[in-house]
Amino acid sequence: MFCQGVLKGIALDLMQSSGIERHNRKISGTVDYADTYGSDIVVITAGLPRKPGMSRDDLLRTNSAIVTQAAKQAIAHSPEALLIVVTNPLDPMTYLAWQASGLPPERVMGMAGILDSARFQTFIAMELGISPADVRAMVLGSHGDLMVPLPRYSTVNGIPITKLLPSEAIERLTERTRNGGAEIVELLKTGGAYYAPASSTYLMVESILLNQPRLLPVAAYLQGQYGLHDLYIGVPVKLGCGGVEQIFELELTLAEHAELQKSANAVRESLDRALALQ
Repeated sequence: MFCQGVLKGIALDLMQSSGIERHNRKISGTVDYADTYGSDIVVITAGLPRKPGMSRDDLLRTNSAIVTQAAKQAIAHSPEALLIVVTNPLDPMTYLAWQASGLPPERVMGMAGILDSARFQTFIAMELGISPADVRAMVLGSHGDLMVPLPRYSTVNGIPITKLLPSEAIERLTERTRNGGAEIVELLKTGGAYYAPASSTYLMVESILLNQPRLLPVAAYLQGQYGLHDLYIGVPVKLGCGGVEQIFELELTLAEHAELQKSANAVRESLDRALALQ
């Protein structure tokens, strides 16, 4: 855990860039949840990061306790806030945060699908030698090795990548996407990804605070959609000032639906283990 001095130092460092970045926001560091009183959005990133050789589920025991406590403390001081969970393993941690907060499910969500889709988007652009700005990608399911990239719904200026790339290349890119986080962990040796997750979280915060509804893949609470019940998992949603305002059900092939079900089963098993630790 960071000490007060480190947090204040980081905040001051960020504040000193305000003239360069042309913003007048106030940035402060604290270890007291009371200082977050009245927040509109709470982003929970607290928890241990992955190290080489670790899976996201290896973090389950320690991070379950951390996320549960953080959600309770944050909502005690900001009962009207929306919660965005970033801590791994993402899907069960989002469920635990929702359970601990007592909030309606649409006000609690996990950041995962945006990051996974951004990775897929980047790899597609690199493969084709084009700008990522022309690529739109879609990834469903858990934030882990069983995520479900959807090539049929991933396009370059409206053209499905299935029309632009051979199946072998698409399979290679989907596998790299599934292992995108682990690849960075292996390279860094001392932690996981930071910058792409931060950008993904920023996109969610911007959509909510500025009330600019976006169709984005996030970990949302399902109550029958895609045949799944009582589970947080990555699906495309309309994200706006009310949080998850609508869940979109894509038409999936039998193979895609089977992959999503397999992904959901893994989330359920991980969640059951986490709940047993409560």
